[in-house]
Amino acid sequence: MIQIATNGVSKTYKSAAGEFTALNGVNLQVEEGELIAVVGKSGSGKSTLLNLLAGIDHPTKGEIVIENVPIHSLSEGKAASWRGRKIGVIFQFFQLLPTLTVIENVMLPMDFRNTYPFSKRKPLAMELLERVEVAQHADKLPACLSGGEQQRVAIARALANNPPIILADEPTGNLDSKTAENIFSLFRDLVKEGKTVIMVTHNDDLAQRAERVITIKDGAIIGDSRASDIVYTD
Repeated sequence: MIQIATNGVSKTYKSAAGEFTALNGVNLQVEEGELIAVVGKSGSGKSTLLNLLAGIDHPTKGEIVIENVPIHSLSEGKAASWRGRKIGVIFQFFQLLPTLTVIENVMLPMDFRNTYPFSKRKPLAMELLERVEVAQHADKLPACLSGGEQQRVAIARALANNPPIILADEPTGNLDSKTAENIFSLFRDLVKEGKTVIMVTHNDDLAQRAERVITIKDGAIIGDSRASDIVYTD
């Protein structure tokens, strides 16, 4: 089933120096449960694509339909509400709130969306922290954790409202190879459970192990390949 579809999506930014086209006529279809790596040089438009799919930004032209919702036409308020239910976003630099504890960071999306009764939020957050193997740090501030541990917390936060789609922007960019491998394994597990994961990455090794690799250059998709002979080693 097609879960995500873009039709002629372009994004142009205006500045004092003039206009800059970050994406130009992108057509893309994503099925439920895919693990996709988006690759390309810096400035090619990868992060812009993720921001548009998340409803964080709006296209200048074109349409984006996700689970039958035309998100390109949503107001900021409605887009934020929709995103809170449907999208989990993972950032390269974690974006954890430094004054909140680890478990409070994970509970935050639940509080914003009022997804679960208050009494259930902390137990659910602990379950997520246990899943990503950082439950022992639940009451610490993010600054007390390593980069890999903070990224695991960020993944738990992205899963807080059980969204069907995970968008990850360079999630392993600041991590050592072993930790990056562990994060990728988490993504694989999520896909096995039926979630869709779209990951922007500069890590060629991880990209080639995704089920599908989309290559972007100068704001356009120039490659879209599916792996037919992936061999995973646990």
